[in-house]
Amino acid sequence: KKKKKKGPKVQTDPPSVPICDLYPSGIFPIGQECEYPPLQDGRTAAWRTTNEEKRVLDKANEEVWSDFRQAAEAHRQVRQHVRSFIKPGMTMIDICERLENCSRKLIKENGLNAGLAFPTGCSLNNCAAHYTPNAGDPTVLQYDDVCKIDFGTHINGRIIDCAFTVTFNPKYDKLLEAVRDATNTGIKCAGIDVRLCDVGERIQEVMESYEVEIDGKTYQVKPIRNLNGHSIGQYRIHAGKTVPIVKGGEAIRMEEGEVYAIETFGSTGKGVVHDDMECSHYMKNFDVGHVPIRLPRAKHLLNVINENFGTLAFCRRWLDRLGESKYLMALKNLCDLGIVDPYPPLCDTKGSYTAQFEHTILLRPTCKEVVSRGDDY
Repeated sequence: KKKKKKGPKVQTDPPSVPICDLYPSGIFPIGQECEYPPLQDGRTAAWRTTNEEKRVLDKANEEVWSDFRQAAEAHRQVRQHVRSFIKPGMTMIDICERLENCSRKLIKENGLNAGLAFPTGCSLNNCAAHYTPNAGDPTVLQYDDVCKIDFGTHINGRIIDCAFTVTFNPKYDKLLEAVRDATNTGIKCAGIDVRLCDVGERIQEVMESYEVEIDGKTYQVKPIRNLNGHSIGQYRIHAGKTVPIVKGGEAIRMEEGEVYAIETFGSTGKGVVHDDMECSHYMKNFDVGHVPIRLPRAKHLLNVINENFGTLAFCRRWLDRLGESKYLMALKNLCDLGIVDPYPPLCDTKGSYTAQFEHTILLRPTCKEVVSRGDDY
């Protein structure tokens, strides 16, 4: 009997086929490629597209771009799946676990070589960032909630940091439009030799040009001034440069070869966030050397962190699923020693609403690639 020839793999519903199996050639979809914006002095950047030296440099980094593209395709397919199932009445734990289980399959999780880059943010309403449920959190998603889904994938430490906002009530549509527009403006302005402060100024202009009416009250959308985009390094979600979303930032320039998360947050509140609620997000300090640890439980926990997360962010649920228990004292000890940093939820004033959109961009020698761009946003 003739063996049936297997055709190319197609994605299942719900998605379960790893991206690397969908693209056995190892050539993954390229993001949105854009010409760099002209500089202040009017010089065009079009020359980069065809310049031989820049093209050689671009090719030399092909493996790195490819890792980002694989992680980005996983992100696109996971978020498409999330949009299909996320509904009022679900617990936040259920939402995060379904998202993360799907993400683990599509990225083909493999130790520190491929996996989730940071915990699934699902911050609600006035909370803008860094909320993911801890075990036992009873929070249920409501029809009137504004939920920021912020999750990350990585291949070989090449991180895709990309986020969107989910709402069910159309009264928030204009708020989301404002923030999506602001993020796209930041992406458009970004480029080699562009000053970070100039990107922030343009983002603010666009965000504040929107007025939204919610429940009969009119708000000018405010950028959250103490949140920002950031450069991304290998296994390092925040690599040292920040992209402000208001004017008055640093006059430091973006450089060739850098990778940035361009994210903006809009709020109907004060436009400032503060630490609030129980902490769920933690991350090893990237620069910390060897620190002697006395507590045996803390020593053990650090080993677990080093083996499973390295310098990538993690949450308490991820320690639970590794079979760890009664680790809070040890975790606090690692935080007190400065080995691990806590990242508590960041919230604006009670009763306000915050929205977020974010993409990862590659400042390639020849062009700017919005690697996480999809048909959705």
